[in-house]
Amino acid sequence: VQLVESGGGSVQPGESLRLTCEAPGNIAALIAMGWYRQAPGKQRELVAQITRGGNTNYGDSVKGRFTISRGTALDTVYLQMDNLRPEDTAVYFCNAGGYEQIPGPPFDAWGRGIQVTVSS
Repeated sequence: VQLVESGGGSVQPGESLRLTCEAPGNIAALIAMGWYRQAPGKQRELVAQITRGGNTNYGDSVKGRFTISRGTALDTVYLQMDNLRPEDTAVYFCNAGGYEQIPGPPFDAWGRGIQVTVSS
């Protein structure tokens, strides 16, 4: 399963960015999609996740600043990042889990990553 990420870039503190992740449209069932990030020298951490049922989960450091949402087709997820801070600088990875076919084995797919830099 190939995930396509877009929307990264460089901004100043306090500014906003929106990341987009698109999954193939022929997946039988997407259970959850989300974003993780990894800063240099640090472990990959959860940023935000949204389930098939619309439940959301956020990392503590982004609560109240970031919002995850889905497109109407459910195979696209958006991450609206507001009030960005220098510590948000990282490579952001899209993640998706589900079933390509039913019946079939589950998949856990990752995007290639997209750079977000917050600096004055």
